[in-house]
Amino acid sequence: MPSHSSPPLSFAAEVPALLAELGVDAARYTGGALKARSPITGEIIAEVSGTGEAEAGAAIARAHAAFLEWRLVPAPRRGELVRLLGEELRAHKERLGRLVSIEVGKITSEGFGEVQEMIDICDFAVGLSRQLYGLTIATERPEHRMQETWHPLGVTGIISAFNFPVAVWSWNAALALVAGNAIVWKPSEKTPLTALATDALLDRALRRFKAEGGSAPDGLSAVLIGGRNVGEVLVDHPQVPLVSATGSTAMGRAVGPRVAARFGRTILELGGNNAAIVTPTADFDLTLRGVVFAAMGTAGQRCTTLRRLFVHDSVYDSFVPRLRKAYESVPVGNPLEEGNLVGPLIDRAAFEAQQAALAEARAAGASVTGGGREDAGFGPDAYYVRPALVEIAEQAGPVEKETFAPILYVIRYSDFDAVLDLHNAVPQGLSSSIFTNDVREAETFLSARGSDCGIANVNIGPSGAEIGGAFGGEKETGGGRESGSDAWKAYMRRATNTINYGRTLPLAQGVKFDVV
Repeated sequence: MPSHSSPPLSFAAEVPALLAELGVDAARYTGGALKARSPITGEIIAEVSGTGEAEAGAAIARAHAAFLEWRLVPAPRRGELVRLLGEELRAHKERLGRLVSIEVGKITSEGFGEVQEMIDICDFAVGLSRQLYGLTIATERPEHRMQETWHPLGVTGIISAFNFPVAVWSWNAALALVAGNAIVWKPSEKTPLTALATDALLDRALRRFKAEGGSAPDGLSAVLIGGRNVGEVLVDHPQVPLVSATGSTAMGRAVGPRVAARFGRTILELGGNNAAIVTPTADFDLTLRGVVFAAMGTAGQRCTTLRRLFVHDSVYDSFVPRLRKAYESVPVGNPLEEGNLVGPLIDRAAFEAQQAALAEARAAGASVTGGGREDAGFGPDAYYVRPALVEIAEQAGPVEKETFAPILYVIRYSDFDAVLDLHNAVPQGLSSSIFTNDVREAETFLSARGSDCGIANVNIGPSGAEIGGAFGGEKETGGGRESGSDAWKAYMRRATNTINYGRTLPLAQGVKFDVV
């Protein structure tokens, strides 16, 4: 049942104190035109100054000038800056994590967890700064050597979404900085405060870096606060060779062609309509926990949230009632209070989208558990909802769309090959999982004829990726990769080099071209 509580005295009083402790100039969040709200209470907590289009263009020009200097700093020294950023994040983890929870509506452990993810990617990037390696390649020509080298690319433009307002920035920023790039960040207009706080922490790290003898140019990092018009400046600017954009598929359809028109690069992290398959051999206690977290965590507002669940007919009537009970009893309320597991939706638009999807499902004959608005004691501008479990006969209509809210569609299946086809029969391809103790089913799910997603898991849900692996998906998810593995290559340019250390000039492929 929902947990009722009195609102805090005022987030509007707490937030300025947090921002001051994090080093943000008060002029950046007072008296501005952009009203920042906390979804926990619905109240306005700051008035943020926006970035004009001309100002955005000037910031990009400064970043490009900074890149021309930063690319000459040895990569391990660039890694030192990121190490110092990690130290600042460690020192301010509780403050920044608290601000994430206030601005997004995440439970406390998720707010802290997001900052921990930033710390983790900094650690990864520091090690990476000594491993930006190329290859030595065999050549057909005697007394020649071939190699590939990787060089800094330029300004990296980062467009992030509200649901992970700082972690996704860090995936890009940490790699871009060690790769020798400057960074320009356009955060979601729904979460400007965490962006300003993160920028202040990076500024602290830069000051320490310079005080310790490091060379870092002014303008190396910038934050652009505003809406689509500001994002368009970043997307269209010829001095931004790479745009990494996280958001909806619709956003990606707009960004991708515009960057491609000027032959820029994109990393697109877009929609996810993620699914899991529950087989007859699954460990149902483990499966229940995996499904509940993946479907309800962050109030269903993760790109990796579980949205479709295929349950084998032989276990449906024993497993789904347990799941239904969890949906009826999960604590919904103020995410800052211990014990609550589901906080608010980000805003009214998210609530209305959820209600529209549920209405469409009911019209298709679905049975819906939950989904109604919950009174958490904060008034009409805070949108708390009970997560919705939707038992539906087939994958059609709202099941094929991504609704950014806690809705889990449950469908029976009987044939494993058929459910694999059903699993893949949606436009999105981000994350997926199977719960099974049958090695054949597990390996088939991970094989070329199994899941068509960028992330495929066994006996864990689709949500909650670690930074060590490359993060991203296929199809309408965009095809980009961020974070770990060799995702760093997207932030650099590759050069193939051939060195002739002999006294003759043999040509490749046996070509003869002798000039007398």
